[in-house]
Amino acid sequence: MTQLLTPGDGGGGPATATGAVATPVQTESPGDVFVALDTSPRGLTAADAVARRDRYGPNELPRPRRRGLWRQLAAQFKDLFAVVLLVASAITFLAYALQQSQDVGTFRLAVAILGVVVLNASIGFAQEYSAERTAQSLQAMVPHTCRVLRDGERQDLPAQELVPGDVVVLEAGDAVSADCRLVEAHEVSVNNAALTGESDAVGRTGEPVAAGPLLEARNCVFMGTDVVAGSAKAVVFATGAATEFGRIFRLAAAAPRQKTPLQLQVSSMARRVAGVALAIGAALFAVRVPTGQPFVETFVFALGVMVALVPEGLPATLSVSLAIGVRRMARRHALVKKLLAVEALGSTTVVCTDKTGTLTQAEMTITHVWAGGASHPVSGVGYAPVGEVTDAAPVRELLRVAALCCNARLVPPPADAGRCPRSGREGWRVLGDSTEGALLVVAEKGGIDPAAEETRAPRVAEYPFDSVRKLMSTVHGATDGDSYRAYVKGAPQELLARCTDIDWNGERRPLTDELRAEVIATNDALASQGLRVLAAGWRPVSGPHPPQDEAESGLTLLGLVGMLDPPRAEVSDAVDACRRAGIRIVMVTGDHPLTAEAVARRVGIVRQAAPTVVTGASLDAMNDDALDGLLAEPVELLLCRVSPEHKMRVVTALQRRGEVVAVTGDGANDAPALKHADIGVAMGASGTDVARESGSWCCWTTRSPPSPRRYDSAVRSTRTSASS
Repeated sequence: MTQLLTPGDGGGGPATATGAVATPVQTESPGDVFVALDTSPRGLTAADAVARRDRYGPNELPRPRRRGLWRQLAAQFKDLFAVVLLVASAITFLAYALQQSQDVGTFRLAVAILGVVVLNASIGFAQEYSAERTAQSLQAMVPHTCRVLRDGERQDLPAQELVPGDVVVLEAGDAVSADCRLVEAHEVSVNNAALTGESDAVGRTGEPVAAGPLLEARNCVFMGTDVVAGSAKAVVFATGAATEFGRIFRLAAAAPRQKTPLQLQVSSMARRVAGVALAIGAALFAVRVPTGQPFVETFVFALGVMVALVPEGLPATLSVSLAIGVRRMARRHALVKKLLAVEALGSTTVVCTDKTGTLTQAEMTITHVWAGGASHPVSGVGYAPVGEVTDAAPVRELLRVAALCCNARLVPPPADAGRCPRSGREGWRVLGDSTEGALLVVAEKGGIDPAAEETRAPRVAEYPFDSVRKLMSTVHGATDGDSYRAYVKGAPQELLARCTDIDWNGERRPLTDELRAEVIATNDALASQGLRVLAAGWRPVSGPHPPQDEAESGLTLLGLVGMLDPPRAEVSDAVDACRRAGIRIVMVTGDHPLTAEAVARRVGIVRQAAPTVVTGASLDAMNDDALDGLLAEPVELLLCRVSPEHKMRVVTALQRRGEVVAVTGDGANDAPALKHADIGVAMGASGTDVARESGSWCCWTTRSPPSPRRYDSAVRSTRTSASS
């Protein structure tokens, strides 16, 4: 059942499941949605909005409780080794007090031991406080606003002001601020990567769908996702902690945070040292008393031996060594939130890594252009138009047509990007569909200025993309001003079926069976490399508003483009470094198995012919013993189409086997596993707030992920501590 928040659930505490709609919202017709949510197409009135805000609370996730400064400082003294040293200091003070001729050296020793404890606590407190403040500044980077209908008028409001029943207006490039049911949808597609891990945009509709899991409803959009194409109106049905995003947040909040291997080892050593010191001190006291030695002198001697057995300098040595490692990481844009997390990286035995935005750039990039029987490789990655198309002249018309048949917009970096490296806005961005963004970028690499071409050949009509015909068409005025052309792009199979001719090195030829077979073979070859392939074509039309059948038939094929979400440059080297260190890598992603395997092969995670691929549905069918058996097998393992609960379960199973598990990710769906892992690395300033809050590490720029040099830095710090 789709649920509304009850009073107070939008803000400070866990959402409860009362106040439910009678039937699942996704099954209702658009008109019935307004009735079910007690609103109207004009939106809420101002009075209703205020009343619902008071009833449901603000549209925000519960803020984690922040300990006061004194509590944070006091927590540094709760470590078992710190307790042992405090006891040792107290014993030394007692010995000084009991001495008949008080030795100032004993007093100095007691003060020195106490000073070591205070110094160690101060280093840990300063590092964790600094990291917490930096993490808070990262979370405040992007203030979200939304467009809402109130009293029939469109208003721009802070996202926190949204309440159930609000009617929101969504356009390409907007962030979705609450869980909403679409009531109007015009060729809408959304990017759910932060919530589900899927790299491809998914289409949305305003029509009712069958009952089923809410995340699979094609007429709903969810907090934390982005609209990449189209426009829509939607009605809010859940806010704050009652959203799907909020559900993951609560799962992450409930996940226990694991102690690092160093914490466990130091605690174990502290217990052993305390036990041995007490035993030896008691034994010496028991041996000396019967010999007639003065009682007080014997007691002071036993206390001195006990204190001497405690390695007072070890905590300070550990803290200083780890702090040096933290500073080294900070210079490479890695924020370490817990001092002991530095050592945990050097102890890792298994890495569970997300795919989209972690291993990959999360920026679609065209790598191959095919036209006239020849392939033209493209250099450069990401949305920055830096690179070139090899021998661009024969494919320039293909690039021009593909760029004109786009609704996306390429946005350059802001002027202050160089001065604000942590802003998360340092790179080129795409407003709209990422596939269209890639087409705009490759056009510029090929010497085409899309804006200038649009001026020379203005668009006069458009037939938007839909999932049935899998094509998009635009009509443009020709440069002579008296004729018009239709430009079409879409799935190669669909577009090829509508073509009668092909552009072969500037010459228009009939599309014979032999040429058609060559195009199909090229498409298959590109697809086999894990590339998404698009085709483009054109035809002259009779006027500015031709029938769609005319615009999309009798086309001349211009060529194909192949694109992918490219792996980060450092990933392959990092994977090799992990393999050499004996660290196992398991890909755990919400994306499609074929996409996951293609990326895994490209970065070196998969090298065998047939890796073991397990979906979330298969994990649901496994009991714990079967899962333990799967993870125990020495195979290359890809876990695909998994949920946050699946990721948590996998991490727990690995820890049950004695593994030290690191998890990397950037989405909300990664947050529970990030928190539960022995070390959680939240990737990128563009990642979600809940992921950054959950991780023990945070890389604050998406353009500089952890590299082998960082691993070496952590390992060197650990070795320094151990040798001390």
